[in-house]
Amino acid sequence: MLQKLLTLLFLMLGMFNYSQVVINEVDADNPGSDVKEFIELKSSTPNFPLDGYVLVFFNESNSSSYYTYDLDGFITDINGIIHFGNVMVEPSPAGNIPNSKIQNGPDVVALYLGNGSDFPYTTTTGTLATLTNLIDAVAYSNSNTLVATNLMSILNLSVSSADIETSTSVSKSIQRKNDGTYEVKPPTPGVNNDGSGIVLNYVTVSTSQVSYNEGDIFNIIFTTSQPVTNANLDINFALNNGNFNSSDYLGTLSVTIPIGQSSTQTSITLTDDNFDEGDEEMLISVQPLALGYVSNNNNIIVRVYDNDFIVQSYGTPLNPTYGLVTPTIPAGYYDSLEGLSGNALKQALQDIIANPAVVRAHSYGDIWEILKSADINPENSNQVWMYYVESPKPKLDQQVGSSGVGKWVREHVFAQARGGFSGGTSSTADGINIWLPTNANDILSAHSDAHHLHAEDGQENIIKSNKDFGLGDYNGPLGTQGKWKGDVARSLFYMAVRYNALSLVNGNPSDISGNQILGDLATLLTWNTTDPRDDFEMNRNNYIYTWQMNRNPFIDYPSLADYIFGANFGQPWFSTLSTQTPIDNRVVVYPNPASEYLIVSGLEGTSKVEIYTITGQLLKTENFENEIRVKLDLNAGMYLVKVTNGVQSTTKKIIVK
Repeated sequence: MLQKLLTLLFLMLGMFNYSQVVINEVDADNPGSDVKEFIELKSSTPNFPLDGYVLVFFNESNSSSYYTYDLDGFITDINGIIHFGNVMVEPSPAGNIPNSKIQNGPDVVALYLGNGSDFPYTTTTGTLATLTNLIDAVAYSNSNTLVATNLMSILNLSVSSADIETSTSVSKSIQRKNDGTYEVKPPTPGVNNDGSGIVLNYVTVSTSQVSYNEGDIFNIIFTTSQPVTNANLDINFALNNGNFNSSDYLGTLSVTIPIGQSSTQTSITLTDDNFDEGDEEMLISVQPLALGYVSNNNNIIVRVYDNDFIVQSYGTPLNPTYGLVTPTIPAGYYDSLEGLSGNALKQALQDIIANPAVVRAHSYGDIWEILKSADINPENSNQVWMYYVESPKPKLDQQVGSSGVGKWVREHVFAQARGGFSGGTSSTADGINIWLPTNANDILSAHSDAHHLHAEDGQENIIKSNKDFGLGDYNGPLGTQGKWKGDVARSLFYMAVRYNALSLVNGNPSDISGNQILGDLATLLTWNTTDPRDDFEMNRNNYIYTWQMNRNPFIDYPSLADYIFGANFGQPWFSTLSTQTPIDNRVVVYPNPASEYLIVSGLEGTSKVEIYTITGQLLKTENFENEIRVKLDLNAGMYLVKVTNGVQSTTKKIIVK
């Protein structure tokens, strides 16, 4: 009997020990972007080991886990407090949780005895919430009207707290009071929620800038919240991060703050290595501090810009050049189109760009690598060019996770929800040598077709969403020049030919997911003319071809759009008659109708005029300076006049009486 009583006593003591840890604070939603989320625990005794505990985050929609965080090896501090969260949380968290990982709710975060492996997440769902080994749980939401009803029922929770945030609100968190109830107020990570307890000496790391260039010299400053006492404070830190290593800097990685002082600094020189290895990020990581000192911030990222970037010979879309990038069109690639018209022309074009024996489908994960070259900023090889906002962005600022705020993302010009191909390909990058065959009916491959995917600002991508183009729907950010409009039009022309399921229509159809149509066709045809193809676009076409083994024909021959979608539908196509350049709006050909002569004017420098029959037969060619009067000895009828000025040309129709 005594042995049974002792066993029962030990079990009760064990359960009492575990019950001393509670979830003390939850900050699952921040104003703007979620970069300061955290979960705080509190033990009733200081310096309490958390071995055998695990934090589990549950999703209300399926009552299952979506993320776990093992707590083995962590110990609460002298006040019984410890918190885990994003790297920007101050004081610095004991363990890091990725940005935006904690869902805004309505959801539940729970503390269990066990390990993360006890709550596995499969490809479709996680482990169902359970009362087994549950120590504590908090239900929360970002709304007064929505609560985690299913999870609260499973976990026997009666209260859900609302942390309502807007982009302009004061940051708040859900905090446990001493009586076990909760309140919502400004966050207090790393300290008791009521302000009590021992005041710790916090060490803050700072630099005068958040970014530097190779060759710069700067100081890293270390400051304590109170003067150092008892013994000098030695601080060791590291800077290495990914490709950024000891070859990229010079400096000492340790400092000392003497007794009675509260700050010190050390100088770091960034190596100028004279070759382009790309922009990098230094990570200032402070090693464990002496007893009584706590990192106020840690794992601070400092951007290091490489000054050896490459400048291309061609211009950006805002400062375009023409004819400097040579099309890499394979010999005979478009020969089958000659002389065709209408639907036969469209079908022949599809037979080229959707040829199942040639064309390759890559993964959505590969798009990151493709865009870093296809959309490279011509003025800096370490940046991509973002279309709608018409500005560059460092390649390093690639979207991570689900949030694209402050990042560049992969923008589908033909909205993936509208097209019915959301999630159609893998998010794993396989590289250029791994691909799948595809065809015109393979709509899922549209998900990762680089000819309609562009680098774009994450926030602008949200604004554009599933909208149509033109007619007051989406026309780009205010104040921009719209130098992306022709590029977008030609991307959509490609998509409407490449995939049988997709089409372009006039007007502004409803933004319904899966309707597989997009407008406004008339606007797109206008954009195709007013924003001519440039070298930036041709370079992108050349590069994407190396991956997909197909080209966007509307970049190679922009006026093909008029023969398939526009006013020239039904007329025979001949490549010699189809070009598009900026001189289209400057050159003047008159009189029209003509009889004995034709005047070509509006140009500067050496130009050439060619006159063709409507079937593409060359009849006359003459070179001229600035302006020319061409004598006509032609039969009555319609003719085509092609005018070339340097690398630019345009074609006009005339009638001879």
